[in-house]
Amino acid sequence: MSGESPADFRHVETWLFDLDNTIYPLDCGLGLEIERRITDYVMRVTGLPREKAFAEQKRWLADHGLSLTGLMIEHGVDPQDFHAQFADLSLECVARDEPLKAALARLPGRRLIFTNASARHARRVAAHLGIDALFDEIFDIDAAGFTPKPHPDAFARLVAAHGVEPDATAFFEDAERNLEPAAALGMTTVLVGDHAQASTAPFVHHRTARLAPLLAAARVKETPR
Repeated sequence: MSGESPADFRHVETWLFDLDNTIYPLDCGLGLEIERRITDYVMRVTGLPREKAFAEQKRWLADHGLSLTGLMIEHGVDPQDFHAQFADLSLECVARDEPLKAALARLPGRRLIFTNASARHARRVAAHLGIDALFDEIFDIDAAGFTPKPHPDAFARLVAAHGVEPDATAFFEDAERNLEPAAALGMTTVLVGDHAQASTAPFVHHRTARLAPLLAAARVKETPR
């Protein structure tokens, strides 16, 4: 468990990170602004008042893993139109995290972003944080065929697209349920966020409130100099 002794990641060659509320913390407020814009979009598409639109949004999230999936299935929404609403999303609330940047830079092997959002959004956030050069690839919802985490097909497509070896992969994610299929494949799982320590799920191998301290202290594979 993180917090008790340094996490042992000496077997890890691929570092897989969720983006929103994982690489940056939930309490910065960006996730809440994204949620608000999704509710606004659901209101426009369905004509529902905010309270009912929000309930639909959460139902789709629970049923499909992503509100967009429900919008596509039930309302024929074009995913590109949906993602366009985030093009001008202000990132000012997301502070640069130099300790996180240093902790990511020390990791040997590949670093990938695995997100249910769009690659454009992921690139904007990573660039704003100054960590875009540290990631080799972004596997987004488009690359997953609009099948979101936690569906096993999303993981199967990721593995196939990037030649990922699950036994040599660590996956960092703020949504507990998204870690279950990763653990089933053999990945080492890390739950991130203030809620992490309360998790008792057997498929969660490590828990941490923030990424930087865990990664900075972790035991990793030594690389030849």
